[in-house]
Amino acid sequence: MAVTTYHVRVERGERYWLVHVFELDRWTQARVLREVEPMARDLVAMMADVAPDSFDLTTDIALPDEFTTHLEQAEQLREQSRLAQASAAAEVRQAARLLTEQGLSLRDVGAALGVSYQRAHQLVSS
Repeated sequence: MAVTTYHVRVERGERYWLVHVFELDRWTQARVLREVEPMARDLVAMMADVAPDSFDLTTDIALPDEFTTHLEQAEQLREQSRLAQASAAAEVRQAARLLTEQGLSLRDVGAALGVSYQRAHQLVSS
C-alpha cells in the first residue's frame, strides 16, 4: 500500500512560523521550527481523518533571500577551503619527498615538518 506524502511549506510570519499543507490547502502555525512537523501532522490527521503516523511529510522552509545569499557564500568558501586544504596537503607531500630525495631519514623529515616519523613515512609513500 502506498503511503501518502503531504507537502508542507513553512514561512516566517510576524510572530510565528506559518505552516501550509498544499494538498489540503490549510494553514496552521508553530512558535518554533521544531513544532512544525507535529503541528502539520496534527492538521493532516484531523482534516484527512487519518492517524498522525500514517503518512509522510516533506517540508520546505522559505527563508529570506539575504539569508540564502549568505548560505551560498558560506558554501563557496567551504569549497575553496577544501581545495586549499587539498593543495596544502599535496605541497607537504612534495616537500617530504624532496627531503627524502636529499638523503634525510624519515625521522629527520618528520622533525623538519613537525610530524612523527610515521606520518613522514605516510607522506612520502602517498
